[in-house]
Amino acid sequence: MTNRPNVLIPVAPGTNRDHDLAAAFELAGADAHIVPLSALRSGEVRMSDFQLLGVPGGFSYGDALGAGRLLGLDLAGWFGDQLRAAVDRQTPIIGVCNGFQALVRAGILPGGEQLAVLAHNASRQFECRWVTLDVTGSASVWTDGVRGPLRCPIAHGEGRFVAGDLAALEDSGRVAVRYLRPDGSGAEGDYPWNPNGSAGDVAGICDESGYVLGLMPHPEDHVLGRHDPLRGRWPAGDAEPETGTSETDSGSCLGLFRAGVAAVV
Repeated sequence: MTNRPNVLIPVAPGTNRDHDLAAAFELAGADAHIVPLSALRSGEVRMSDFQLLGVPGGFSYGDALGAGRLLGLDLAGWFGDQLRAAVDRQTPIIGVCNGFQALVRAGILPGGEQLAVLAHNASRQFECRWVTLDVTGSASVWTDGVRGPLRCPIAHGEGRFVAGDLAALEDSGRVAVRYLRPDGSGAEGDYPWNPNGSAGDVAGICDESGYVLGLMPHPEDHVLGRHDPLRGRWPAGDAEPETGTSETDSGSCLGLFRAGVAAVV
């Protein structure tokens, strides 16, 4: 494929991180298309028209009945056949925060016979902070060639990962992203480094193929230098250096999106 691949970003009422996700994909070398679910439902647009799928974060449907539940029901109900077909043809799919919750509720993640839920944070409060992430050893195409630790924000009230059999997920290589302490050591369940009490410090998982990735943190919100509060403000008039262009960058997540795009070009 010589042209820039097309990324479908479906949105529901209340979704509010779609433009952030689109900007990250555009910077990574793809053309992003933000499409209302109604256009998919009517058949005006089909998932098969796109080479990648990004399910964004936000408060889809106001998080009625639980975070990501109604969006998950939409994906599994109205678009279940299209979504399964996309998974079967190994379309790179990423679900962020509310999008991750929706993929879990739709049964796409963890996949197979494995079960998992994203429950209320152990702190019993909405958590909004920057976190450090480990992608070492992940088999996902989204982390191929990406060197950590990575840094990006989280913003959720229901992100505590609970698995029916965490050991089985680990053994099958489906634990893709973990929370770390800022010094790069394991969070070991300690708050706030593990911000929600997730089992095994799990921040994100992939399916068995590695083409579907879901994670609670927001990697789309650390793809430029100005996104990082630790780097400060650039002097007036100076060009802002792009982050994620080398392996020496401090925590940029742009590499995740570049890896997803590279999987189809």
